[in-house]
Amino acid sequence: MANLRDIKKRISSVSTTEQITRTMEMVSTAKIARALAREKRSEPYRAAITDVMLTVAGDASSSSPLLKNPEHYERALLVVINSDRGLAAGFNTQVQRAAERRIDHYRRHGASEVELITCGRKATEHFQDHPNLVMSVTGESDSPTLQRAREIADYIIDGFGTGRFGRVDIVYFHAKNRVEQVLRQERILPLDPDVLAAPRGPRTDDKGGPRRINLPFTYAPSADHVLDRLIPSYVLTVVHQALIDSAAAEHGARRKAMHSATENASAIIADLNRTYNRVRQASITTELNEIVGGAAALEDY
Repeated sequence: MANLRDIKKRISSVSTTEQITRTMEMVSTAKIARALAREKRSEPYRAAITDVMLTVAGDASSSSPLLKNPEHYERALLVVINSDRGLAAGFNTQVQRAAERRIDHYRRHGASEVELITCGRKATEHFQDHPNLVMSVTGESDSPTLQRAREIADYIIDGFGTGRFGRVDIVYFHAKNRVEQVLRQERILPLDPDVLAAPRGPRTDDKGGPRRINLPFTYAPSADHVLDRLIPSYVLTVVHQALIDSAAAEHGARRKAMHSATENASAIIADLNRTYNRVRQASITTELNEIVGGAAALEDY
């Protein structure tokens, strides 16, 4: 059985860990509030531009490469969004595994090469040996900038426009609220046919999905031309929204992980205190028995 000194050292060590995890939980709680507020402010713009895109795409000709849904493509591009730091439970590993599954999906559909754009140090480190890691962004996972999103969007638009790759997807965690994070795998280009099939009409509430606008439009010079002009803004909005959404999800995942770690540390401390008291009581009992035994021995003399 461990002695009292070892148990006290263990209690002190776990108490220090508990203080750290509780502090990190408080920091993440404060940060997630700001990150969620930023994400909520940008969501209406993404919803609006998505609705406009669906409306224009519905009136454009089906020959546009933006509307095609090829079953096989030679090259693909995947954007993977992670965090720069750990201590967020499975936040990073789940995104990485989803990205690996998506790469396998591309190859089953005939893609001989898959290009990667990684956002976050964890994703960059995980895929650093990938032969086609074309861009990596680090140091901005908790506060992504529009300029960085524009660099990624420009690469996507240039590559898809020149036919360098025929499919672009993005993988990240969506912050549903302060507690829950949802893994998302979204197609950026070409436009998803399931989304294009969305009905016309206004949204019934803020949680409604994309809708085509139920109004007649006249396009000059054509719907295809307008669609081509909308694509850069649409791609930039999708990428930027995903980056700030992932930042909010990161803080939420870290807050939840640190809360769990704090509770575990408290349980360990309670168990150690019980052990300490039990060992201390046993030690006192032993000392009393020795004193009584010594006194009885003296009485015999």
